[in-house]
Amino acid sequence: MDPKMEPRHTIAIWVDNTPGVLSRVTGLFSGRGFNIESLCVAETMDPEVSRITIVSTGDEQITEQIIKQLHKLINIIKVVDLSELEHVEREMVLVRVKAEDKSRAEVLRIADIFRCRVVDVSASTYTLEITGNHEKIRAVLDLLKNHGIQEVARTGTLAIQRSKKD
Repeated sequence: MDPKMEPRHTIAIWVDNTPGVLSRVTGLFSGRGFNIESLCVAETMDPEVSRITIVSTGDEQITEQIIKQLHKLINIIKVVDLSELEHVEREMVLVRVKAEDKSRAEVLRIADIFRCRVVDVSASTYTLEITGNHEKIRAVLDLLKNHGIQEVARTGTLAIQRSKKD
């Protein structure tokens, strides 16, 4: 890891599914100068509860402060810094890349190596669906840059704690 790079934190937050909660949560991050790299929100199995997954980078002490402040907010049910636990992370990316005659086979080879799915084809482009962790996504996009990425749409990171091994 680059010594200048601050640690990456993946934080899961369970909240009451009510208006304004997301704004208060993100306000804690921006108020302390933290950039949110990724944010995903959706209902849980209980429609009255939503789960927010936030990925941010920053100093350990500031992250601890944010987590403590999150616990104090109204409508917060639970906060877990998954970065400190064994967990699984995934993100999905749709990327439209040039696929001209001379590069079509190479784009398909990259897609095959990284287990991407071709979800759309035109005469001059492929649209690929890439699913994986942060490092895999970065590696695929780095390789596809050489072929001319036209557009990228990302879901943001989802994460869940690994089950305890028996």
